[in-house]
Amino acid sequence: MARRITGRISTAVLAAVLVMPVAALAHHGWRWTAGENISLTGLITAVRLGNPHGLVAVDVEGEPWTVEVGQPWRNERAGLTDADFAIGREIRVEGEPDAAASRRVIKAERLWFDGQRHELYPERD
Repeated sequence: MARRITGRISTAVLAAVLVMPVAALAHHGWRWTAGENISLTGLITAVRLGNPHGLVAVDVEGEPWTVEVGQPWRNERAGLTDADFAIGREIRVEGEPDAAASRRVIKAERLWFDGQRHELYPERD
């Protein structure tokens, strides 16, 4: 009996390990985006910066959006610091939204704080 349970657990763990990279690949990169840019402006309500990329929650006229920003090195290269992402601060974002219109997620290409533009992906221009 214990051997059968151990075998089932091993099979479940193996299946999870094999599926996780596929899910990660489906999300990272640009394949999940709509393929054209939009622009939105709102107030930052929450922030999680770090790897593999930062996530910023933004209130856009009462609609919650999740903004995917760059990795720490990409943000730094764009002239951004963690302090730029202060809760309550206004942010303007230009980038590609999720291909599923019901999901309010945008992968940022450019950010503006106080009118100053920050290019996260200059190689995409």
